Amino acid sequence: MTTIIECHPQATEKPVPDLKAVKARQHAAWSSGDYAVIGTTLQIVGEQLAEALDLRAGQTVLDIAAGNGNATLAAARRWCDVTSTDYVESLLARGRKRAEAEGLQVKFQIADAENLPFPDESFDAVVSTFGAMFSPDQERTAAEMARVCKSGGRIGLANWTPESFVGQMFKTIGKYLPPPTGVKPPAIWGTRDWIEATFAPAASRIVAERRQFVFRYLSAQHFLDTFRHYYGPALKAFEALGAVEREMLARDIVDLVSVFNTSDDDTMVVPSEYLEVSIAKN
Repeated sequence: MTTIIECHPQATEKPVPDLKAVKARQHAAWSSGDYAVIGTTLQIVGEQLAEALDLRAGQTVLDIAAGNGNATLAAARRWCDVTSTDYVESLLARGRKRAEAEGLQVKFQIADAENLPFPDESFDAVVSTFGAMFSPDQERTAAEMARVCKSGGRIGLANWTPESFVGQMFKTIGKYLPPPTGVKPPAIWGTRDWIEATFAPAASRIVAERRQFVFRYLSAQHFLDTFRHYYGPALKAFEALGAVEREMLARDIVDLVSVFNTSDDDTMVVPSEYLEVSIAKN
């Protein structure tokens, strides 16, 4: 008697995410709220990154996923020739107003981090602070950053680490609204291993340093209220949940603040670790 065994391929392949749909949802999230309310508090990170890259007057600088322009303004204050890009027009508009208020000359342009509309080796420095890390196709975004950077130029990044307060806040939100299957978490950009593996082919040198940004708010409740109303991803997360889950998420975020809070009074003083990266393009 012959036994015929039908062989079926094992379901070991990872599901392929619909990155176009993910990007559409992200665009809607970042277009909601008013990120500038949050973004302006992070200005010091852009200044520190500009110093880490040793930006020089006259250099051409591209800011990717610039938001309301923290790294943009930092480079422009150093007399660089800056192009500030984002795929959300309302965010660029806020950066444009800031530049005009300071009398800084900056070119603002709509651009997708995964498909930059610039020729190869166009810029002396390519930067992103807490922006490129949120792109759905992360490897493509990294490749685009390397492509438009001149040989001998610099790529500068500031990315939240997985262990940071912000990294843990996104993990907390993910308990209620799991991220799309197959999409890598943004905080992977805050790990040395991923940065080195991803950028090494285009780099002659990579320097990655752990830094701390300190969130300072009136209280944990003040932070929660600000983020859920102005920070697009948080706003959309709360909108998507039912009343009971909204209260649970709010409580979890307040509890997370208490874990990280170093204040000795009623205010919020929460350090959040990020990875500051300087890559020398070969």
